[in-house]
Amino acid sequence: MHGAPNECMLTILIIDEDSAMRELLGEWLVAEGYRVVGRPAGDGLREAGVDLLIVDVPNLRTQGADTVRKAQAMAPLARVIGMSAQLGQSLLPHSPAARSLGVRRLVAKPCSREELLDAVADAIGGPG
Repeated sequence: MHGAPNECMLTILIIDEDSAMRELLGEWLVAEGYRVVGRPAGDGLREAGVDLLIVDVPNLRTQGADTVRKAQAMAPLARVIGMSAQLGQSLLPHSPAARSLGVRRLVAKPCSREELLDAVADAIGGPG
């Protein structure tokens, strides 16, 4: 799921239990020029040089903050986009739910390619 090597390329780490979802999101992002790494939740590996985390938050209301905190431990300097099937629509950073989780955006899952790319552009800008 890695893009072609490029020193200016931004790196995105996708954390999701669903391998098909990781692959789909990865394909969309690689096609836009990002370097993508995918991991299942709870993998526990630190990932150096990550600019953005996209993390699945399956229990948004009950364990959302804990899920985001664990993901951030993998790439402490990265910005974070949360994804959840519990959302009816995607939420911007100023929404109470996004603020409480400390994420740049909350994206409803499933989302369109355009919705994902808009969230990524908002979080870190266009590909390098």
